Amino acid sequence: MAQVAPIMDTQFHVLAVDDSIIDRKLIERLLKTSSYQVTVVDSGSKALEFLGLLSDENEGVEIREVGINLIITDYSMPGMTGYELLRKIKGSSYLKDIPVIIMSSENVPSRINRCLEEGAEEFFLKPVQQADVNRIKPHLMREKRQKVTPNSLKRKAMVECLSPEKPRKYNNLCGIFWQNICE
Repeated sequence: MAQVAPIMDTQFHVLAVDDSIIDRKLIERLLKTSSYQVTVVDSGSKALEFLGLLSDENEGVEIREVGINLIITDYSMPGMTGYELLRKIKGSSYLKDIPVIIMSSENVPSRINRCLEEGAEEFFLKPVQQADVNRIKPHLMREKRQKVTPNSLKRKAMVECLSPEKPRKYNNLCGIFWQNICE
């Protein structure tokens, strides 16, 4: 039986998303200095790919364990904004408990409020500083206590798939999911 490391002995894994190489390098350096494991990507779509949140109505849904404890993303990016990425993550029953922090160089109160109302834990103004990174830890500790494991994902999926209120198309996707899990 696998042993679970105490919370303090575990290195937290942060996914940093930013289209600017300079900002990516800065946030990566700040996070690594604070002893976080960091994965960086340059777009919202690459973040979704890394997280395994790929969907195509014709082919079903791919879900995999991600091992990410927190996501920090830029708001303004080409293609998919940080706000759209936040909505996709919070809309996923498998990823919604991962804390998300939005960062932006623009101090727009309506934008900040919208992100916080949609489920962002924090909104950092760029350039991100060490003091901002220090505010991450409480969100990681809360998430770590609710750590998603492969077995908890399976239980959650089973409960959701067996729910009689779900539409037929959703039940078909659950069948595809269970087929992949059981193989």
